[in-house]
Amino acid sequence: MKTVNIHQAKTHLSRLIEEALGGEAFVIAKAGKPLVKVVALEPESGKRSRLGFLEGRVAVPDDFDTMGAVEIEAMFSGKP
Repeated sequence: MKTVNIHQAKTHLSRLIEEALGGEAFVIAKAGKPLVKVVALEPESGKRSRLGFLEGRVAVPDDFDTMGAVEIEAMFSGKP
């Protein structure tokens, strides 16, 4: 694994990141002492979409679109 000092890392950051994305992790050191290891993140698979996460747990009634229509109409018309 390649070790670079802080100055080299700042100077060549874009190139080092591209190398890390290609699978070549590297260590950033200060005065020869390793400080951090830089590695590419693994892509998150399937965590972006939440569509359907409650499928099978929630039942939607067939009359969902008309539920409470009488009560709502009464509220807007001022009739009890």
